[in-house]
Formats: sequence, C-alpha cells, structure tokens
Amino acid sequence: MAVPTVESPRSGRVSPAYSRTRSSRGNFEMGAWLFMRLSGVVLVVMIFVHLWTSLVAGDGISQVDFGFVAGKWASPVWQVWDLVLLWLAMLHGTNGVRTIINDYAEKNSTRMWLKGVLYTATVVIILLGTLVIFTFDPCPVIDGVAHVASYCPTA
Repeated sequence: MAVPTVESPRSGRVSPAYSRTRSSRGNFEMGAWLFMRLSGVVLVVMIFVHLWTSLVAGDGISQVDFGFVAGKWASPVWQVWDLVLLWLAMLHGTNGVRTIINDYAEKNSTRMWLKGVLYTATVVIILLGTLVIFTFDPCPVIDGVAHVASYCPTA
C-alpha cells in the first residue's frame, strides 16, 4: 500500500498581496503582536500586585473605600503604578479589539467607523483616567468650606 504525500502548506505559490518585501519586515502588525505579548506579561504582574495590596493585605475588601484610595494616591509611587496600569490595560485592550475589528468587519467603511469609535473611546478614557489620578484631592474645599476627613491634614 502506497503512502500518500502531502505537500507543505507553504510550498505553493504565495499571492502577491501577501508577499513580504524588505521594507515591510518591521511593520506595525509585528510591533502590535510583540506589544500584546509583553504588555500581557507586565499586566499580569501589575494586576496581581494591585489585587494583593487592595484585597489580601491588611483588612481585605472591607478596607477599600474612599479613604483607602486617598491614602494610596497620596504616594507618587501608587499614582504612577495606577497610571501605568491604566495605560497598559487600555492600550492592550484597544489593540485586541482592533485586531477583532480587522478580522470580522468586512467593509472598509465599517472597519473605519468601528476603529474611529474605538480610538476615540480609548483616548477619552486614558485622558480622563490620567486627569483623575493626578488631580485627585481627598480634602476638597467646597464653597469655602473645608470638608476635612480623618485622613486630611488640619489647617
């Protein structure tokens, strides 16, 4: 009995639309693919540290309130940590959704509109999140009245 041979899937002629030239070797898609892998690893570490400090260390879930966040964000280390976490998570998620849109949106106009909405939402969320992290004031003065809580320094 003769054993049938199967040609390698890449041995056939490649369509010119898919041929890679010397100038396309360092293209955007390769960078996006690499970013997804690296940011995924960094995000896993950052998320577990975030969950550990917020939920496991100390009093657990019962400690998480406005005062807990105010105390955390009083330190520039935690501000930068949460900022990097926000930016990485948003860019990682945006890149993943961009890939899904490219894979499943059939019309170029649909793909353009979906990615436009995605990029707009990403920019708005990153800007608002960054603004909140760096302008957060746990001891506000409203209408000339200082709303002093136990964690605010007295003036």
